Amino acid sequence: MDEKQRTIEQVTRVKARHEQELLRLANVVGVGVGFRHKHGQLTDEVALVVNVSQKKSVLELSQKDIIPTELEGIPVDVQEVGHIRAL
Repeated sequence: MDEKQRTIEQVTRVKARHEQELLRLANVVGVGVGFRHKHGQLTDEVALVVNVSQKKSVLELSQKDIIPTELEGIPVDVQEVGHIRAL
C-alpha cells in the first residue's frame, strides 16, 4: 500500500469519527474524503471535505457552528456546493 492510500484510509477513519458532529453544524450538507482546494485550485493533498450550502465568514457564524481547519491533524477543506435535494 502506498503513502497516498494510507492517507486516504486515515482520513476515512477521521471522517467516520466526526461526520455526525459536522453534519449538525449550520450550513453543512455533506462530509467526504477528497482533495483540498487552495486559492481556487485543486491540489493533490487529501483532506476531509465539508460541503456547505453557502460559505460564510467566521463573523457570520455562531461560535458553535465554526468548522475547524483540521481534525486529528487532518486538514479540513470547506467547499460550497449549494443546496442539495433529491429529484
